[in-house]
Amino acid sequence: MSNQYPPPYGQNQDPYGQQPYGQQPYGQQPYGQQPYGAQNPYGAPTPNGQQQGPPPLWAPWYGIPFTQAFLRFWKKYVRFDGRASKSEYWFWALWYVIGSVAVGIVGSVFGVLPFAHDWSSQLVRLWGLATFVGFIALTVRRLHDVNLSGYFALFFIIPPIGVLFSLIVGLIGTVPQGQQYDRPDRG
Repeated sequence: MSNQYPPPYGQNQDPYGQQPYGQQPYGQQPYGQQPYGAQNPYGAPTPNGQQQGPPPLWAPWYGIPFTQAFLRFWKKYVRFDGRASKSEYWFWALWYVIGSVAVGIVGSVFGVLPFAHDWSSQLVRLWGLATFVGFIALTVRRLHDVNLSGYFALFFIIPPIGVLFSLIVGLIGTVPQGQQYDRPDRG
């Protein structure tokens, strides 16, 4: 190597092949940055801060707004394919609690009427039945997002394990290999 200063463009400044402090080797991106032209995940803000809009139903929606999580749950009610983000999962859990409290209040208010004594318990059962299949489907999609088989949702059959398992699944971050469960052909 000649003793030219500075070295020709594209060559290392260190004869041992190490890059100067703070510089990345050619063609490698610094940690946390995507290469130019790489697409952001659906629902993630673009570099200028604007939202791309809602993703298609087959894709997870990272950073979904609270109100949209309610609507998306019902739109994907029986879809066991694809993935669901952590925000989709936890916002629906919060909606479920809000709905359960509201159904309980409505049931107790109308339950004091003489003709509607059994109405409150039936209303609570109806809410649970209406959300049961959708929550299983959401859990399967969340399992797919962490790159696990949807059959792990069978752990919900055993109540203590199911509760713990739902918390763990809700806390695990997205695993890129979970994309294998995406079904863009289903729309």
